[in-house]
Amino acid sequence: MKENKLSIEINRPVSKVFEFTTNPKKTPLWIDNIVSEERNESPVRIGTEYKNVNKKGEWSTYKVVRLELNKIFELKQENSQYSVRYTYERISNTKTKLTYHEWVEKGELEGPFTQDTMEKLKKIMEQPEKK
Repeated sequence: MKENKLSIEINRPVSKVFEFTTNPKKTPLWIDNIVSEERNESPVRIGTEYKNVNKKGEWSTYKVVRLELNKIFELKQENSQYSVRYTYERISNTKTKLTYHEWVEKGELEGPFTQDTMEKLKKIMEQPEKK
């Protein structure tokens, strides 16, 4: 198994970080390779499908396989060995530790997340909220 695990602290409440990272409209803002993402239903639940398209025009489909509100969001890529889990840990009322864990059972991770991606998410989320 090949895996990649990254963590970052974000100065936002856990509910805001969870909401942002599970919202498909927000994905292209912080994941550079994703041009567009959509999901087949709202609110998100186990079995919800997310579809995204990358800069090469390739579509990928992911299914939610584990979900605990404000704690865990886990997806498995359709027809693939690839999985990803977001774990949300409340540090305080205004601070969250987000852990991103991706893995493949066989083969290599293609384009694994970097700490730069996590830093971009942090920067976007910590911008002052527009009124």
